[in-house]
Amino acid sequence: MDIFTLSLLVVAALFGALALGLWVGLALTLTALVALLSRPSLPDAQILATSFWSASTSWDLTALPMFIWMGEILFRSRLSDDLFAGLAPLMRRLPGRLVHVNIVGCAIFAAISGSSAATTQTIGKISLPELKKRGYDDRIAIGSLAGSGTLGLLIPPSIILIVYGAAVEQSISRLFIAGVLPGILLALLFMGYVGLAATLNPTLMPENADVLAKESKLKAAMRIAPAVLLILGVIGSIYGGIASPTEAAVIGVVIALVIARAQGGLSFAEFEDGLMAATRVSAMITFILAGAALVTTAMGFTGLPRELAGWIASLGLSPYALLFALTIFFMILGCFLDGISMVVLTTSVIMPLVDQAGFDLVWFGIYLVIVVEMAQITPPVGFNLFVIQGLTGQDIFRIARATAPFFGLLALMVVLLALLPDLALFLPRTMFSKG
Repeated sequence: MDIFTLSLLVVAALFGALALGLWVGLALTLTALVALLSRPSLPDAQILATSFWSASTSWDLTALPMFIWMGEILFRSRLSDDLFAGLAPLMRRLPGRLVHVNIVGCAIFAAISGSSAATTQTIGKISLPELKKRGYDDRIAIGSLAGSGTLGLLIPPSIILIVYGAAVEQSISRLFIAGVLPGILLALLFMGYVGLAATLNPTLMPENADVLAKESKLKAAMRIAPAVLLILGVIGSIYGGIASPTEAAVIGVVIALVIARAQGGLSFAEFEDGLMAATRVSAMITFILAGAALVTTAMGFTGLPRELAGWIASLGLSPYALLFALTIFFMILGCFLDGISMVVLTTSVIMPLVDQAGFDLVWFGIYLVIVVEMAQITPPVGFNLFVIQGLTGQDIFRIARATAPFFGLLALMVVLLALLPDLALFLPRTMFSKG
């Protein structure tokens, strides 16, 4: 069977399985089996079993359930309420006032939860009612939340960076640290836009919008201190080489339990619910990764990625042209798939192209996450849009229109990252590493 026919067969198998409603992990397994059956001489059952086991027992994945559990614990604590109450007095003098609480709150919670949907849901359920009650324009409130919620994918500990690192065998520590500066810069871009919008159109921010708790800035800062200490404990231990990502995840869970206890404690039912939620999400992601490993192995045996890389190379595209083509490709894919599925579905095919173009794989991971962030606020399958629709009941396309300026800022961030690779690579070069 020639490569073109095999490509069509593999694509048809994958999208056919997804169209039938199969789980992504099962769809990937079926696709790998179809690819292997195209080479009758291969021991397909043995190859599938070996690849599935190897992917499921990767040590790098140990950090995954711990970071997810950490986010679940804090999701059930008073942390989100304290974040809003603590940040509001600190933001009230900035142009845009309480809208900045959306952005800074999402940035802080992103460094705790590692999930875009969890960040959007947690901050949104506190901030949107408060902003609406104070007369803020719906568009700026919703748009800033949807855009800032995507920071959950970029700012460490990012679940999708763990998935990417496991899929392409890159250091998760380096990927985490590489996401810090781009995440901070992206948050500043969002804040800059909100400040500019508030200055040009003051009606978006009513005069009485900053009437909130009359506590001092010091007392307000104390409310967000637990979240900051948790971030420093997790990210600081990785950057300083004190702990590997897995060890830092355990540190994060312990600190999260201490914070929850100090805030009144979790009931046994909440503790059990958080543990089971983390288990379900971890099992789902691991199953998808195992299916992706099967596809990667199958593709290696068929030679499809190598042939595809050779074909792309024959087109004579420059690295920037290739990057532009990949951005468009991921944006189209993001209209139909969630971020984790996008990463695991494509790594086996695009990594040879990325290697051939000479891109650093840590840098490419950050680029890929930002493009996936753009997909998170792109209809019809923008996950952040669905979360906000659930919070507000508004039409998803109206929400998408409110998010458009923040989509543009994410696109700007992709350009800045392409022109200034050190935005992602400077900190990893200076860190102490322990895995």
